Amino acid sequence: MNGFEKNIFDHLKKKANINPDDVYKVAESVQHADFSDEQTVRRLVKQLAKIANKPVSKQKEDKIVDAIVKQNMPLDMNTLGKFFKG
Repeated sequence: MNGFEKNIFDHLKKKANINPDDVYKVAESVQHADFSDEQTVRRLVKQLAKIANKPVSKQKEDKIVDAIVKQNMPLDMNTLGKFFKG
């Protein structure tokens, strides 16, 4: 891990209480994920919610999963992050 990555992960740990190992696990799990598979996407959404320590209602989870599976939204971390805000 270089200095830049260490600073980012230190910031995440301090400000958001996010464990860097959890971030790596999610990143590894999505490298070859099938985003057209509802169960895979639902599992990812639950992992991200847990890491972010943000409760996601069933309705919101369904909306996120539906948007990703039907490709109604660009899939990137910024877009996913917007679902977990608020």
